[in-house]
Amino acid sequence: MYSPIVSFAYLFGVGVLWGGTNPFLKKSTAGVDKIKYDSKIKTFFSEVKYFFCNWKYLIPFVLNQCGSVLYFFTLQNTELSLAVPVANSLTFVFTWIVGMALGEKPADKISFTGTIFGMILILFGITLCFLDKL
Repeated sequence: MYSPIVSFAYLFGVGVLWGGTNPFLKKSTAGVDKIKYDSKIKTFFSEVKYFFCNWKYLIPFVLNQCGSVLYFFTLQNTELSLAVPVANSLTFVFTWIVGMALGEKPADKISFTGTIFGMILILFGITLCFLDKL
């Protein structure tokens, strides 16, 4: 078993890789809805080609999958009661941070305030999980 500090470092990396790539994946899939053919099979393969020939999609996708591999290996030596909440909640935090950095705007001021408050609660909860394992 990893020490809680090492586990947290790996899970932090998972959160960064998953959350940091989500806004890029969202942005890079914007044109896929324009691909339409009479045949569903032709549409499917055209969409697959669109994704794998689009570096703006492919690079974040590969990084996101690296996060999944890191998560898989981290789960082997980390308690599930720590791994799941930390990785998933940090994913939300980093998705919001990177989304804001890319220019995504909250719906209104109440939404923005609620998001900040929610992230504070997430970080507080992660701290409690981490302190429980020390």
